[in-house]
Amino acid sequence: MPDIELPDNAPKQGYYYHYKHDPNGSINNYAYRIDRLGLHTETGEVLVIYRPLYVEAKVFQLGRFGDVRPLSMFMEEVEKGGKRIPRFQRIENYEVMAKLRAIFEEMYPEERWPGQFSSPNVL
Repeated sequence: MPDIELPDNAPKQGYYYHYKHDPNGSINNYAYRIDRLGLHTETGEVLVIYRPLYVEAKVFQLGRFGDVRPLSMFMEEVEKGGKRIPRFQRIENYEVMAKLRAIFEEMYPEERWPGQFSSPNVL
């Protein structure tokens, strides 16, 4: 397996909006929480492991599964409205993060354990 070098801007644990997020909609539409990065055991490809924060997500409906996406795809830019924008954008607003954390705890009650996301920047 090759050595792994993560880019400096690799996503960290926290909350992110997908480019399909509608800022005029609910706070959690197309919102996700990144749990961790993973490694494909056969190919060595770095993967992003994350969970939706809206109940309409198919992976949530199928059993509270998470999403997995190659790091390269997670970090790529997409075209929207004639502009190139990040596929995912980290949420930095503390109030929004606090609301999303409450939504996460409601959607995934089995995941509440001490010390989880203890960083003040992640919640």
